[in-house]
Amino acid sequence: MKSQESKLLERITFIPGLMGGKPTIRGNRFTVIDIMELLSSGMTHQQILEEHPILEADDIKAALVFSTEQLRDEYIYE
Repeated sequence: MKSQESKLLERITFIPGLMGGKPTIRGNRFTVIDIMELLSSGMTHQQILEEHPILEADDIKAALVFSTEQLRDEYIYE
């Protein structure tokens, strides 16, 4: 993994009791899945940042890197 990706992943936190222990962004009540759902709904990075000022551009990148890493070895069988 590249050092930039490692640095981004530092933004992902796991805090027992916060959001059911799901991965969150910088210890806030904003989960990685929240960001992924916003992106999949068609929102742009800029729209997400405007509507959710608690987020930073690197938070969106971190969510994407985290999701990619989680799925890297997952396979879908038909």
